[in-house]
Amino acid sequence: MRKFLIYSVLSISLLACKKNDEKVAETEAKEDSIQVEPTKSEADVAELTELSPEKISEVLKSNHSDTLYVTNFFATWCGPCMQEIPHFRKKMDELTNQPVKFTFVSLDNKTDWATKVSDFADEYDIRKNVILLDGMLLKQEFFAQNFQSWNGEAIPFTLIRKGDKSDETVGSMTEEMLNQKIDKLLADNSSAKAIDNKEKAMIASPKKSLK
Repeated sequence: MRKFLIYSVLSISLLACKKNDEKVAETEAKEDSIQVEPTKSEADVAELTELSPEKISEVLKSNHSDTLYVTNFFATWCGPCMQEIPHFRKKMDELTNQPVKFTFVSLDNKTDWATKVSDFADEYDIRKNVILLDGMLLKQEFFAQNFQSWNGEAIPFTLIRKGDKSDETVGSMTEEMLNQKIDKLLADNSSAKAIDNKEKAMIASPKKSLK
């Protein structure tokens, strides 16, 4: 009798498992029939700009006297980096018609370029401002040659420069901090330009003769 009961329980269990497997198979078949949106591909990465450390150094040395350069080194896996990005995006909108160039250098793993970095660029509408940099290629000389306070051990890092003036920030910035740094360099630029124009005007205008 006990054997019969055991066999009965096993039979019921096996029957239940079989029905469950059939339901799972049916569900999977339905899911397979649903059209799934394609994931990001190499084509998405191709729209982003990948530069070598040497080319990044050239970008950092770009110097048009009328342009303020804001270069931010980040990674999508870096919480503090993502926390400050909206502040940069907002400032970009405020300075749309001014000579300010924002560049975001991604230090993400290459395996994340087509997915996380590409999605990030689209989310903030900064695809044209994002540069891909393979961090595995960076050497200590890169940091020594381009920065005064950053040795590459922490991100985010932001370099803001205008002419011969620059500001380096290691770590995340609040919206107020970012505004102050950018506005200060823009104000210094305006003051310098006003003085320069005044001196040129004084040189150009003839002196009045004394009677």
